[in-house]
Amino acid sequence: MNKNLILLIALSVSIISCNQSSTSKEYKTAYIDTSKLMEESTEAKDIEAKYKAKAEEMGAELKVEATKLEGEKKSFQANAQKNGQVWAQQAYGELQQREQQLQYAQQAMLQQLQGESGKEMDSLVTKYKKVFKDFGKEKSYDYIYGTGEAATVLYAKDSYDITKELVKMVNVKYKSEAKKEEKTADKKVEEKK
Repeated sequence: MNKNLILLIALSVSIISCNQSSTSKEYKTAYIDTSKLMEESTEAKDIEAKYKAKAEEMGAELKVEATKLEGEKKSFQANAQKNGQVWAQQAYGELQQREQQLQYAQQAMLQQLQGESGKEMDSLVTKYKKVFKDFGKEKSYDYIYGTGEAATVLYAKDSYDITKELVKMVNVKYKSEAKKEEKTADKKVEEKK
């Protein structure tokens, strides 16, 4: 009889504790599609455009050199038989060396642009993390998850998606920062006059 009483008490305690744990707190959660945020962020688009223009400008200089080298290669082919084998070997070696230098220059340019744009994008990501944190505190979220390339949410209802709201917020903030910078630059110009 004693064993049955102990078993009944243990069963009662476990039922009570299960009921208490099922009444846990509801959390306010949301998620941000970070890939979409970066695609629609004006600041991210400006950074991308800046480095695209810079790549085109630097690429144009290399293209001039590549065109010049192609012309010299054609000239080499025409002159190889006229000037003899010794000249052809020396000229061909020089052309190969210049072609290799051009390839190195192109690689260096790409690395430089990737490094510079990577730093700016990393800085932007850091800035947005602070925005997410401040936004979460302001709106009383318990959790804000991220989806996109580095997905931490495998499924969520669309109603929890706050991406559009944050895109709008960061774009408005970016525009107001740009206007402040313009006003500061205008003041400096006026002061110099």
